[in-house]
Amino acid sequence: MPKSRTAPVVLITGTSTGVGLHTAIAFAKAGYQTIATMRDTSKKDELLALAKASGVKVKVERLDVQKKKSIESCVAKVLKKYGGIDVLVNNAGAGFLGGLEQTSDKDLERTMEINFFGVWRMTKAVFPHMRERGSGRIITVTSVGGLIGQPFNDAYCAAKFAVEGMMEAMAPLAKLLGVQVSLIEPGPINTEFVNSTRASSDLAAFTAPYDAIVAKYMGATGNVFATYGQTGADIGDIILNAATTPEPDFRYITSDFARQIVAPKVVDPSGNNVVEAFAARLA
Repeated sequence: MPKSRTAPVVLITGTSTGVGLHTAIAFAKAGYQTIATMRDTSKKDELLALAKASGVKVKVERLDVQKKKSIESCVAKVLKKYGGIDVLVNNAGAGFLGGLEQTSDKDLERTMEINFFGVWRMTKAVFPHMRERGSGRIITVTSVGGLIGQPFNDAYCAAKFAVEGMMEAMAPLAKLLGVQVSLIEPGPINTEFVNSTRASSDLAAFTAPYDAIVAKYMGATGNVFATYGQTGADIGDIILNAATTPEPDFRYITSDFARQIVAPKVVDPSGNNVVEAFAARLA
C-alpha cells in the first residue's frame, strides 16, 4: 500500500552536488517528502551529511536520466510507495565547453542526452500522473544559456534552448489540465558544475585561431563568477518558492545580473504573457 500522503512529495534529479543537493535540503526543511535522485548513489554522502546537520531526512534513489528504463523504474517505485508526485524538479544537467569545431558528435550527443532528452523523458514519465490527478508542478532548471546563446557553449545552449521550447510549448496545455510548469534560469553559479564542465571538455582542442580567443573569454568569465555568482542554496530557495507560491511564474531569471544578460532579448522576463495567451486560446 502507498505511504500516507500527509506531506507533499517532491522528486528531484541530479542531487549529488550543487543546486540539486541544496534544493533537496530546502524542500525537506519545508516539510516535503523528498526523493533525491542521482545517477551514482555512492556520491550520496555529502547530501546525507547536510540533511543530518539540517535536522531533516531525504530519501536517495538511483536514477539515470540518460536511461529510459531507469527513469520508469524510479518513477514507478515512488508512485507505488508514496501514492503520487506533487513536484518534479528536473535539475540533472551537464555542461560542455566547445564551439562548433571543438565539439565531437559524441560530446554533442552526451550534452543533448543529459540536458534535453533526460528532461523530456522525466517529464513524460511523471506528467500523466499529475494530469490524472489534476494538479502538480514541473520545475526545470535551465540557464540564461537557454535564452541567449553564448560563445563556446554551442552544444550546451542548443540543449537548453530545446528544453525552453519544449516547456514553453507544453505550459499552456499543462495549465489547462491543472499542472503548473516553471523554468529556473540562473546566470553564473559557484558550484561544482563549472569544474565538472571543464573536466569533461577537451581544452586541447582549442588550437589557433581559437586558443587566444577562448583564453581571453574564460578569463573574463572567471571574473564574472567571482563577482556575480550565486550559490546552490540561492537557487534551491528560488525553486522552492516556485513550488509553493500560489501562482508561479513560468520563468524565473534568478539574479539581477542574469536579467541584464538576457534583457536585450526578453521583453517579459516572467514569461507569463506567452503562456497566458496560448492558455486563453486553448480554453
